[in-house]
Amino acid sequence: MKKIKILLLLLILNIFIMSSVSADPTLIIEDYYFTPNVFMKGDSGLLTLKITNAETTNTFQQTTASGSTTTTRTYTVGAFINNIWIVYDSDSNGSKIKAVSNHEDVGSLAPGSSIYINFEMIAEKNITEGLYFPVVRIDIESFDDVQFPIPIKVSNEKVDVLLTDVPSRISKSGSTLITVTVVNNRKNPVDGVSITPQYADGVEFTPNSIYIGALETGESSDVSLSLKPSKIGFFNITFNINFKNGDNIHTQTCTFPLEIIDILDVGSVFTSIPRSIQKGSSSRITLEVYNAKTEEITGVIVTPISDAIVLPSQYFIGSMDPDDVFSASFDIFTENISYGNHTIEFEVSFKQGNEYYKTPTISMSYAVVEGQGSNFQLYDRTNGQSQGVPEMNIWGVCLPVIIAIALIISAIILYKIKKKRSK
Repeated sequence: MKKIKILLLLLILNIFIMSSVSADPTLIIEDYYFTPNVFMKGDSGLLTLKITNAETTNTFQQTTASGSTTTTRTYTVGAFINNIWIVYDSDSNGSKIKAVSNHEDVGSLAPGSSIYINFEMIAEKNITEGLYFPVVRIDIESFDDVQFPIPIKVSNEKVDVLLTDVPSRISKSGSTLITVTVVNNRKNPVDGVSITPQYADGVEFTPNSIYIGALETGESSDVSLSLKPSKIGFFNITFNINFKNGDNIHTQTCTFPLEIIDILDVGSVFTSIPRSIQKGSSSRITLEVYNAKTEEITGVIVTPISDAIVLPSQYFIGSMDPDDVFSASFDIFTENISYGNHTIEFEVSFKQGNEYYKTPTISMSYAVVEGQGSNFQLYDRTNGQSQGVPEMNIWGVCLPVIIAIALIISAIILYKIKKKRSK
């Protein structure tokens, strides 16, 4: 009888032990990421959570015995998620970083399974820069809630503009190429970066907008624009820099002062010109073309404008580096023009970037005469003055000298002959 009682007690204990074999779900936030990675004030973004049931046992069995009958049932170990929400974090002024909504009745998550849940997050406009920790809360049916803090950074670092090659003053003539550098100083990539100069009366930009695209953290891009002024004076030139932090569009400005002066930075000067030309003959004109710009110009051509025949009809220089000077010579013929005073002009054309420009003309007057013509003396580089003295004919200078030398030689020879005869 005693043995029977012991056997019944062991059987009952066995039933209780077998029926208590089970597994609890273990929910974790396995991974998360933000778009954008770093928020700015007033930004909205996307928080993506990867929620995983880390329980390794997929099922548990429960066995019950009734009399001589034993029943075994298999149950799936799952976690039924009632609700997922985020508890906001705030700064000392009460400005929050928070989720727009929550997720209810997500459903059951089996062991080893994962789901992705998205939350729209907002950093309020007046929030202070810094690191915040809103808390993810997961309500699991029949089990304790899961709580997991998520770090979110708010920073107002921006995309900046550096004036790489922007002169403080430029000439009104032609156009000047300026270069700025756009730098992403944020701790996350930005997209849709573009730069647009604001309209300013008297200043025209080409192109009127430049698209850069994406910039990684610390990455920069050089941007060149052609600036063509039509007025002189002092101007404030402003650039708008647009960029996207995630899906949030931001605009900032960069302003710099610029003086437009009325001076030619590409032009020409005469170095030798005729004062008068004999009818039916020719004379030479020489001039120098200079590039006082800070960048190269191309396709430089000097063109004479006159009623006389001038050769060459155009003088092609080509490319000119900054501070380059080139000489050009032209011959002017008077067969087809009348006696009296005439004028000849010279124009310099060049290409900068994709556009052509022409400088104001320079001109000189000369007379067509019956007798021998004369030139103004060449430009004297030593004293910087142009002499208005006629250039003498070379034979007019050399012939008297030759005659004098011949007379001296003849006198010496006669003296030697007389000396010999006297001996």
